[in-house]
Amino acid sequence: QEQLVESGGGLVQPGGSLTLSCVCSGSSYSITEMAWYRQAPGKKRELVAAVTSGRTTYADSVKGRFTISRDNAKNTMYLQMNSLKPEDTAVYYCNAFYGKINYWGQGTQVTVSS
Repeated sequence: QEQLVESGGGLVQPGGSLTLSCVCSGSSYSITEMAWYRQAPGKKRELVAAVTSGRTTYADSVKGRFTISRDNAKNTMYLQMNSLKPEDTAVYYCNAFYGKINYWGQGTQVTVSS
């Protein structure tokens, strides 16, 4: 059973920045795909950004503001979030595929408010 642990969430003012981290158990070389999802109150969970074989994809709503990255040496994935907006408020979840098995982190709250 693998584990994903997110950190870095918090309260930030509009226009501010946060960096989320996701530390993964096991070998990073077992992970074929990693992604960040988010879920706002009353809304469905949505894909924010993903990284697969070095290629990155982003939701249209975060393009140009968020950057996903992965450090295999540290078994860690990051989400750098800039120019944050109130509509970015959500619980952010780390997701990873170890081969064909999918795992989720417990989530970290991001609140963008003045």
